[in-house]
Amino acid sequence: MPSFASAARSDSSGFAPYFSPMISRAISCSVFLFGLLSLVMPSGYSLGPALLVLISGYCLLREPRRLLGVAHKEDLTVIGVMAGLAALLLVSILLQGDAWQTTGVPIRLLLAVPVLLLVLSCPPSLGAMWGGLILGSVLTGSWAMWQKLVWGVHRASGFTHTINFGDISMLMGLMCLAGLGWAMSQAGARRRYWLLALLIGGAFGIIGSLMSGTRGGWIGLPFAAWVLYRSYGEVISRRVLRLGVFMCAGVIALMVMTPATGIQQRVEAGVSNVTKYVEDRNAGTSAGARLEMWRGALLMIAEQPWLGRGETGYAEARDAMIEQGELSRHIQPFEHPHNEFLDAWVKRGVLGLFALLALYLVPLRLFYRRLDSDDLTLRSLAVAGVLLPLTFLDFGMTWVMFSQASGAIVYAYWLAIVWGTLRAHERRLEVSPPAACDKAQAKHD
Repeated sequence: MPSFASAARSDSSGFAPYFSPMISRAISCSVFLFGLLSLVMPSGYSLGPALLVLISGYCLLREPRRLLGVAHKEDLTVIGVMAGLAALLLVSILLQGDAWQTTGVPIRLLLAVPVLLLVLSCPPSLGAMWGGLILGSVLTGSWAMWQKLVWGVHRASGFTHTINFGDISMLMGLMCLAGLGWAMSQAGARRRYWLLALLIGGAFGIIGSLMSGTRGGWIGLPFAAWVLYRSYGEVISRRVLRLGVFMCAGVIALMVMTPATGIQQRVEAGVSNVTKYVEDRNAGTSAGARLEMWRGALLMIAEQPWLGRGETGYAEARDAMIEQGELSRHIQPFEHPHNEFLDAWVKRGVLGLFALLALYLVPLRLFYRRLDSDDLTLRSLAVAGVLLPLTFLDFGMTWVMFSQASGAIVYAYWLAIVWGTLRAHERRLEVSPPAACDKAQAKHD
């Protein structure tokens, strides 16, 4: 095996990884596969992270001091919120006597910590990261259109749960758009090719979400658009901005106006369902069942707000309230209240809710502080980092993303990858600051 002490070559992003070229290429390949395969093959979201876990374990065994010594104050904060939620979940599961299968989420969070340390030490090529997301978004959107428009399924779902499929597809598309700043920092024709590819990837990611009919993921689009405009409105050429707005707006308008997509019917059904629930508490519809589950979770929280009930306790309390006529029988098949924050509170108590919020809000704040960076590569990573927790906050309003393996893995490992890469790039800038500010990039192209 190659020596870890040998300095690796710098890749096209300008990074100088601490480890050998073989390790560097393996990390870039794993990140590329994460973006490429997440939604287009069964358990595709697991392959890239599994490889990263194996590589991080190998590196920890070979040179533990190098990996463990790379984290600084802010890195330890991100690690703390990941490990903190994982530890709290494990303790709660043990105390509440929940099934061992529920340990999947905390174990995945814990395994993401060495991956974060690995990426801090040896970040992937940004071409590999965004290339994987572009191809993954295009394949996902195409697969979703095939399922919906050719096979005639009611809602495209790929190989995972329908809601997770739609939400993760939306996230992938938005992360493609986050890479526009990095594309602007490329030279010559590479800039134009990457810009076009990222815009196409963004459009196809949004298409995948629309084909899934996952309405909850659409609510956050205006907030994501604001983040993108706030970050790039003054630095990306007007032509590129117009093209991006035209493509995304055109895709959404076309999908909505095409009857075969069923998008307009999904929106109308959502409004009708809420109206029926408000008028006569009809919980026999999708939105009505959600509202009934939220009401039930709030009643349970009011009775036992501090320690939580666990998975088993929640199911028992739900069934008891149904038998007493306090809740509709329509919600009995559901294992969670279709809201990430109510689910954390009712099952894990106040500490569980705060730990979950910290996992989203702490990285959000750290990434947000870097949105005004003069370096466009750093800014693009900050935009991707902001969009990750921002979208999960939106998704969590109407679904429990961590109830499925895909949601927990996508959040934890993209957080590790994007944060680790951003911090590695910051270190490079401290050693070799750019000669000129990237803000002047082709504003009038």
